[in-house]
Amino acid sequence: MGIFSRKSTAGTSTATATATTTAATPSAVNPALAALTGDYTLDPAHSTIGFVARHAMVTNVKGKFSEFTGSLHLDGVAPERSTATLDVTMDSIDTGSADRDGHLKSADFFTTDEFPTMTFRSTAAEALGGDDYRITGDLTILGTTKPLTIDLEFNGAAKDPFGNERVGFEGKAEISRSEWGLTWNAALETGGVLVSDKIKLNFDISAIKNV
Repeated sequence: MGIFSRKSTAGTSTATATATTTAATPSAVNPALAALTGDYTLDPAHSTIGFVARHAMVTNVKGKFSEFTGSLHLDGVAPERSTATLDVTMDSIDTGSADRDGHLKSADFFTTDEFPTMTFRSTAAEALGGDDYRITGDLTILGTTKPLTIDLEFNGAAKDPFGNERVGFEGKAEISRSEWGLTWNAALETGGVLVSDKIKLNFDISAIKNV
């Protein structure tokens, strides 16, 4: 079951298929999806905002941000009106190494004393078929704003034992950190560099419907 209603796009052009996918009609609306329409708040205790970087050309270093807030507006009838916001506290970065975290907070990377927050503001939502959809928006790091596209999978909806209505998503994206001014690096004697320019972003999201 997907967040967005969908119609068959066989025999249509890509542009037509996209327009058909994102323009729901009353006859295409699934009542179960329509019931999900509303405003939601991210639950940090059951969500993860993570990343992966290549280190020394040979291994991956994983990290996450422990403090963040966010909101969703889901529209099961008109999915193009769905939106998302995210505010991440950069000082909460955690890679499992205090020394490395300190370096990442410094002027070589995130300069967290001057730029304490990373933000995302969605600008468009698109259904891809099945339980998959894509959200595009503006990602701001170090005061620089660039577009970011996140591919998301809708994991479902449920009411928890405390009566909260929840929805869940998994998402992924890739960025080139240099586009946001994150250019620090060190050359390796064997060739290559210490930190990859490409960073993989991972999202495990649980959000609670606002009462």
